[in-house]
Amino acid sequence: MMNYYSLNQNAPKVSFKEAVIHGIAPDKGLYFPERITPLPRNFFAEIEGLSNYEIAFKAIQPFVGDAIPSSVLNNIISKVLDFDFPVVALEPTIATLELFHGPTMAFKDVGARFMANCLGYFSQESTKKVTVLVATSGDTGGAVANGFLGVDGVEVVILYPSGKVSPIQEKQLTTLGQNITALEVDGSFDDCQRMVKKAFLDTTITKSKKLTSANSINVARWLPQLFYYLFAYKQVKHNHQDLVFSVPSGNFGNICAGMVAQKLGMPVKHFIAATNSNDTIPLFTETKNYRPKPSKPTISNAMDVGDPSNFIRILNLFDNNADKLLKGFSSYSFSDSETKEAIRHLYKNSGYIADPHGAVGYLGLREYLKDHNGYGIFLETAHPIKFLETVENTLGIQLPIPEKILELIKKPKKSIPINSYNQFAQFLLS
Repeated sequence: MMNYYSLNQNAPKVSFKEAVIHGIAPDKGLYFPERITPLPRNFFAEIEGLSNYEIAFKAIQPFVGDAIPSSVLNNIISKVLDFDFPVVALEPTIATLELFHGPTMAFKDVGARFMANCLGYFSQESTKKVTVLVATSGDTGGAVANGFLGVDGVEVVILYPSGKVSPIQEKQLTTLGQNITALEVDGSFDDCQRMVKKAFLDTTITKSKKLTSANSINVARWLPQLFYYLFAYKQVKHNHQDLVFSVPSGNFGNICAGMVAQKLGMPVKHFIAATNSNDTIPLFTETKNYRPKPSKPTISNAMDVGDPSNFIRILNLFDNNADKLLKGFSSYSFSDSETKEAIRHLYKNSGYIADPHGAVGYLGLREYLKDHNGYGIFLETAHPIKFLETVENTLGIQLPIPEKILELIKKPKKSIPINSYNQFAQFLLS
C-alpha cells in the first residue's frame, strides 16, 4: 500500500484515496508519496514495445496502490489518454513535445481528467457531494471544467483573475454550466490561490462542505504529468542520448512530475525550468534562497506565478538540498519581448507556430545548450490558438480557428464577480 505524508510533517499519513479527496493536509502541507521505487530496468530497455496505456499503468499503479482496482485504473487510463503526444523535431538538437492534442488543447487535460475519473470512482462510495476548488492562471480552469463536467457527486468552483486569462481560456471555463461555476476575481492568480488555500482551513466552510482541490497541489492532478516524459523518452530513446527537458513553468507541478519520472529510473541529463518575468526560481538558483514575490502579468499568463506551490516538492525530491538539486536543474527567466522574438524565430527557421509558453520553453533550452551538449525537448503546453491575438500580432499572420473553438466563442460567458475572501466564503456557504 502506498501512503502519502504532509511535507509540513505535522499530519497523519493517508492513502491515495484520502490524499485525492482532501487535496491538502490538515497542517496545510502538500501530500507526497512515502516512497518512489524505481521501475524495473527492463521497463526502460523495452519501452518502445509498450503502448502509452501500458507505460502509464506501470508508472502510476505504484502511486495508486490498492485504492483503485487494476481493471478500473486501466479503464481510467484508456479514457484519459485518447489523444497523441508527438515529439516534433525542429533543429538538429532541439525538438518539441506537443501536449495540446486533448479536448481543451492544453497539457492539463491529462491531470484534470485523471483526477476527475479517480474522484468519480471514489464518490460512488459516498452520499455527500465533493466540492472541487481550483484557482487558475489560464489552462487549469478549462481542463478541470472539461474533465469534471457532469461527474456525479462533484461540484466544481473555479477562481480566475479577471482580465488576466486569454479570451478563449475564459470561454473554456465560463460557458459549460451544469456542475461548473466560475468566479471572476478582482486580483491576480496568487490572490485566487490564496483564497482556495484559506477555504481549506476555514472550519465554518469545512464543517458543512467536503472540499478538495484540482490544482497541481492534488496528487491525482500532479502525478499523471510524469507520463509525458516517458512518452517522449519512448519516441527519441534510440536516436538521442543525454536528454534535456525544458519545461515552461508556473506552479512547477509539471517539471516536478518529470523529476519523479527521473526518480523512477528514466535517463535524463538535465531539467530546465523556463519562466517568464516571474523569476522567483531563477533567482533561487543564483542565491539558494526561496523568496516569493507578487506575480506580474505577462503574455505567457499560465506562468504568472510568484510563489509556486510545487517547488517544495521539488526540493523534497532532492532531500531539501539546493546543491543536490542544482546538479541537474537550471532555471532561466525571459521577458515578453524575448518570448515574441522566439515565436518569430521558430516560425521563420522551422515553420513552427509556438504559443508564448512553448516559446519560453524553447528559450530556456537554447540558453542551456549554449554551454552544454545534449538533445533538448521543450514542452509545448498549449495550442497557439488559445493565445490567438498574441501569436497573430507577433507573426503578422492569421491562424485558422478550429471548429470547436468557433463553437466555443459563440457561447455566452457566465461568471460571478468577487473581490474578497468573504464574498468567496459566502458563496460556498450559500
